[in-house]
Amino acid sequence: MEDFSQWRIGVIGFGEVGKTFAQGWKDKVNPKNGMKVWDLKLSTRFESSTVHQQEHSKAKDMGVSSALNCADLVSGVNLIVSCVTASNTLAVAKEVSQTIQPGQFFIDLNSASPGTKQACAALIDAKGAYYVEAGVMTSVPPYGIKVPMLLGGTKAEYLARVIQSFGGDAKAVSEKLGVASAIKMCRSIMIKGLEALVIESYTTARHYGVEEAMLATLKETMPGIDWVEQGAYLFSRVVQHGKRRAEEMRESAVTVAETGATPFMAQAIAEKQDWVSQLASQGVFSQTHGQSPWQAYADALIAHLDHPAK
Repeated sequence: MEDFSQWRIGVIGFGEVGKTFAQGWKDKVNPKNGMKVWDLKLSTRFESSTVHQQEHSKAKDMGVSSALNCADLVSGVNLIVSCVTASNTLAVAKEVSQTIQPGQFFIDLNSASPGTKQACAALIDAKGAYYVEAGVMTSVPPYGIKVPMLLGGTKAEYLARVIQSFGGDAKAVSEKLGVASAIKMCRSIMIKGLEALVIESYTTARHYGVEEAMLATLKETMPGIDWVEQGAYLFSRVVQHGKRRAEEMRESAVTVAETGATPFMAQAIAEKQDWVSQLASQGVFSQTHGQSPWQAYADALIAHLDHPAK
């Protein structure tokens, strides 16, 4: 296998996904400034804020360099990794296109529609660089850098080998842009839709005191799923990451709309995810944590609905 150990990588977005890849790949690339990260929270615009200081400390503790700005991150790296929120996908590609050089690689991990990815590719490819789309096919934790990814684009096969050499699980599915994203977004409608349905169904069943009977019928119909354990996990993911999921579902709605159909379900799922996210930001779920049973989340939601904050 070709040696990519001297590559330098720049990660845009220092959230859960960005931190995971920066941490996981930093020891597999060029030991001299081999990994750089940049995020708005790391920019000088926020240097007086507590969040800015905390994020810089996290980067330092992780052993990665914090770029001064986007242009600084792009400079001198072989691969730029974009892992921001779905709504910022095109904005990042536009900013990177201002300074990206011929021969550099740009991989887009964001959950965006095929049309959005194609628009991003046009910006990057116009500069002689190589755009590759990635569909991240499940939640990054607990997989870490081994999370399954589907890649698309003319350089997808090559970049899949790069990622595999870094310990990742990447597979090229098409040279045509939009295929990997279409797979990802169609899957998201199902998975994020199931999350929204679980929250609505389980909470309603809890309200009426019929949850045990309801779960028993689910188990009888679909015995391969642990509906209690899965329910808790799905509740927790929406509470923790509902805002990001809502943005992804809006891109899923765009994906449906690009076919000419009206995205009734995707739009409704986005609204449900966003609603839960807003309640989480208000502290409605403050007594829950990642290991809480689903009943704890449902009870918090019921208590809020019975006695909404003034």
